[in-house]
Amino acid sequence: MNAWNLIAQGDAVSKTVALLLLAMSVASWVVILWKSWVLKRALPDTARSIAAFWQAADMPQARERVAAFDREGVVSPLISATTQAAQGTLAATGDRAQQLTRVLRDALHAVLHKLHFGQVLLATVGSTAPFVGLLGTVWGIYHALIGISGGGQITLDRLAGPVGEALIMTAAGLAVAIPAVLAYNLFGRFVSRIEADLEGFARDLRELLSTTAR
Repeated sequence: MNAWNLIAQGDAVSKTVALLLLAMSVASWVVILWKSWVLKRALPDTARSIAAFWQAADMPQARERVAAFDREGVVSPLISATTQAAQGTLAATGDRAQQLTRVLRDALHAVLHKLHFGQVLLATVGSTAPFVGLLGTVWGIYHALIGISGGGQITLDRLAGPVGEALIMTAAGLAVAIPAVLAYNLFGRFVSRIEADLEGFARDLRELLSTTAR
């Protein structure tokens, strides 16, 4: 009897646990593949975009240069946010430095929200999948013992098979959790590096435009 037969012959709880682990695995791998693609492009693009910005002669040229490198749109939103607010609105009140601080902060938060997307799911899968698998194991062992006890004398040979099959759920839980945990930690490091670059760029951009406006 293999794992698929064990699941097929299980009750509603066993099947629910198996389907839940499958759903968690599919969801985490979709996020892992998507974030791998995004961060693989965003990490080098951020450095290139910032360098291209400072090598430009003026703001219009800087926008064009950054747009050519910024494939995931992590630097361009900060530059676009610095557009002068319409007069007569609360956004235009205060001096230029205050306006820039506000709009750059909001733009930075929006970009970081995009980069952090999926991290909560990976953390959730990594922390809960082993316990979901353990629940399936405990439930499977319980039903295996009930079935064996109803069949007469309990021997080691009769006990080893069903218990070993039930332990597959624990292995499945670990198989789902480990990639999610590794990806969460790796992506967290990449996002932190991009965040540090963007914060430094936003601060420098604010100082540049504040000085220019005087």
